[in-house]
Amino acid sequence: MHTLSDLDLSGQRVLTRVDFNVPMENAAITDDTRIQGALPTIRAILDGGGTPILMSHLGRPKGAPDPEFSLRPVADHLGTLLDVTVTFCETTIGDDAEACVADVAASGARGVVLLENTRFLPGETSNDDETARGLARLGDVFVSDAFGSVHRAHASTAGVAALLPSAAGKLLERELTFLHGALEDPDRPFVAILGGAKVSDKIGVIQALAPKVDRLLIGGAMAYTFLRALGHETGSSLVEEDKTDEAFRLYDQFRDTIVLPSDHIVADSFSADAETQTVETIPDGWMGLDIGPATTAQYKDVISNASTVIWNGPMGVFEMDAFASGTRAVAQALADATEASGAMTIVGGGDSVAAINESGLGDAVSHVSTGGGAMLELLEGQTLPGVAALG
Repeated sequence: MHTLSDLDLSGQRVLTRVDFNVPMENAAITDDTRIQGALPTIRAILDGGGTPILMSHLGRPKGAPDPEFSLRPVADHLGTLLDVTVTFCETTIGDDAEACVADVAASGARGVVLLENTRFLPGETSNDDETARGLARLGDVFVSDAFGSVHRAHASTAGVAALLPSAAGKLLERELTFLHGALEDPDRPFVAILGGAKVSDKIGVIQALAPKVDRLLIGGAMAYTFLRALGHETGSSLVEEDKTDEAFRLYDQFRDTIVLPSDHIVADSFSADAETQTVETIPDGWMGLDIGPATTAQYKDVISNASTVIWNGPMGVFEMDAFASGTRAVAQALADATEASGAMTIVGGGDSVAAINESGLGDAVSHVSTGGGAMLELLEGQTLPGVAALG
């Protein structure tokens, strides 16, 4: 795979796939982490004498223009972060887009172009050949820097890579370096922490990671499917009944590696002001919404002795303060392990990233991944189409 340093950028229109799929409220960006993550690549292109032609999706429009999902607010915000003019192009492909790009590239001034939402194109998600060719006409070379989208074979991630000299940007290179390093040659003990609501989302990851790690700590609602499979009382906790057989098989195969919660913070309803208690056995009518203090202490001890840790998924309903202690404790344990022993600590997945950032610990771990789905597929051992296309 080529990287940015392998490309001659001078005088080139550098078509660059970034991930600007940021949360917004009333057309205002509420978290610009993904935009900040793209800045090193954008600046490197500018410093190399190239013109960055940026493209990204935002939200889930249905293959047609929708003002709710316009990238114009992102262009405005990006302009406050860079010392160059950011030109927003109201189209994504076609004559108007080509003229917009040509004007900026021909001006001789350092500048950036941001194209309108790629998912306004009906052929984007189907990796339509003509759509990819329309995008390719906007650049001389292609740089892929949207780790959060490389698991999708879209026109802007995989299709265009086959039509132009292509390379990974700095963010994508960093993501792959950390994740491949952890998977292929980890310092041990190697610990994985998986949480979230559904076992079905993580069966492949558990199957792939369990033979590689020394401990696999499980939290979140997915733990209750395992516990039900093993004959434990789970009350009214969320359980995927159709996955209990698979959960039992996984636990039976990797019982020396998989660690399940031994106690729980439970509630009588799914509410921030519900009545709560800490239990080892969940009573009828109560639901588990966080790992308990004994489990938290056990998980913290395992993390503190680890040399490599990968975390994906919260330990409970951390959005509600009463059920956030387990997730916050895991975030702090990763930060402490990083500082105390130099452990490599990697956090990915939207909820885990939100939790560690809300705790103010994003800079205290080794790496915060920008791609939850892509990270899971990579951990599972799947080929990422947007990366394979760069080969």
